[in-house]
Amino acid sequence: RIMAKSLNCVDGPTTHPCNVCTNCTEITAGVSPDVIEIDGASNTGVDDIRELQKELLYAASGSKYKIYIIDEVHMLSKNAFNALLKTLEEPPENVIFIFA
Repeated sequence: RIMAKSLNCVDGPTTHPCNVCTNCTEITAGVSPDVIEIDGASNTGVDDIRELQKELLYAASGSKYKIYIIDEVHMLSKNAFNALLKTLEEPPENVIFIFA
């Protein structure tokens, strides 16, 4: 989330997010509509990736970037990785993926 704050802070992108603007406080609280956290261990299938790809069509609502944090990305199935590959090669403008 620190990287997401650094990218979407009203002072940013910056290496030192302010932690007081709306974007920073929403990200800290886990309620930012522009930072989506996905558990790769629980959402391992192609259908989960296709659902994510549908969400990519919507622009960030109040931030510069729409950020997808995929935790446990190594747990995705081979088919899910293949489904995600094209999106990673040609991501929509202002969309950032963070793998953990």
